[in-house]
Amino acid sequence: MQTKVLYLSDLKFNLETWKRELRFHFNEMDTFEEKLEEIAAREYNPRALKPLDQFQNRIMLEKAAISKLLHRIKAKMSSINKADLNENIDGRLQNEQNTLRDDMRDYIRMHYDFKEEMMDYFLKWL
Repeated sequence: MQTKVLYLSDLKFNLETWKRELRFHFNEMDTFEEKLEEIAAREYNPRALKPLDQFQNRIMLEKAAISKLLHRIKAKMSSINKADLNENIDGRLQNEQNTLRDDMRDYIRMHYDFKEEMMDYFLKWL
């Protein structure tokens, strides 16, 4: 039972860490939107304005992805909180965690790629 409590505690730590990171990224997308609005308000040449719609669409998609991941984390946390401490560790929770971990890893990689593109754009036009 002690092993399972430690195991569940570790899973909860991962989930809480991911949740904080996703919330940070969500807020970061709001900041990026504000910067895009600044560029649009300055009425630069068409080369500056062309990528704006694409970036705004990608921000909306990223926010949707963040919301879905946060929902999955919440569901996973609920599952952990309902876990029977007397049940044998059968790997079920770990297998579910691995899928979420892989999705988080993919999301984070894509987020930082997108962030680099945004920063390059900002450096060029701000």
